[in-house]
Amino acid sequence: MTARERLEIVLRETGHAAKRSLGQNFLISDTVIERIHEEARSLQPEFLIEIGPGPGALTDGLREMNLPMKVIELDRTMAEYWRGKNLEVIEEDALRVNWVELIQGNSTVLVSNLPYQISSSLVIDRSLDDRTLSGMVLMFQKEVAQRIRALPSTEAYGMLSVIAQNFWSVRTVSDAGPRDFDPPPRVASRVLGFRPLADVLKQKKQFLAFVKACFAQRRKLLKSNLSGWMGSRKIPLENLLAKLDAFGLKETARAEELSPAQFRELYEHLDRSGK
Repeated sequence: MTARERLEIVLRETGHAAKRSLGQNFLISDTVIERIHEEARSLQPEFLIEIGPGPGALTDGLREMNLPMKVIELDRTMAEYWRGKNLEVIEEDALRVNWVELIQGNSTVLVSNLPYQISSSLVIDRSLDDRTLSGMVLMFQKEVAQRIRALPSTEAYGMLSVIAQNFWSVRTVSDAGPRDFDPPPRVASRVLGFRPLADVLKQKKQFLAFVKACFAQRRKLLKSNLSGWMGSRKIPLENLLAKLDAFGLKETARAEELSPAQFRELYEHLDRSGK
């Protein structure tokens, strides 16, 4: 049975229709679906979480892995449908779920054709978890996926790039065009696979605050954006300028010129010098 045929059956059974308010665009490409399943299997999960299963384009294939699984579904109709299929359903906004309790064991993998409006926030939030997921396979609006993997000194590079690349190894799994969905969105999409990096910062939330300060006003110099952050910690400007010089950067450098690794090194250097 094709994904489109499966979708039509579930929509008939439930009387459900895509809701624009929830960002629902149902994936119908068998090729894209199989690539997502392959990536999820490669992460060797012991426990699966899916956000927004909807009519189940990904869900049925994930269940075939015969692993413990929970789904997060905000739409009441689809939440009831999956409860009827003996799945444990969390009927809540994925950004408000208690992920500390949700992430289980040594290998919890998150899979989702994400609602586009929560995608950036979800990546940042899961990067900051104390108990880390062992992998993620997520669908994004292509523009957001490009920001996540962007290189320094490019237009797409910013806070999201720095946070994602400091905590995850990220690869492109598949592209998906508007015709791969029903109803078709107005934008192209891309699936990314995330694997956690072994050596990451412990002070995750403090690092996020630092990176936010660095990009507070993109066109301003880094030293200007960081003036308030450094002032509150009584860190002299000379400490920042010396580190930029060590990176081979001028004191007129902007945040977008630093690599993700340099952001971490700069944060650790300034954090130590402020103690």
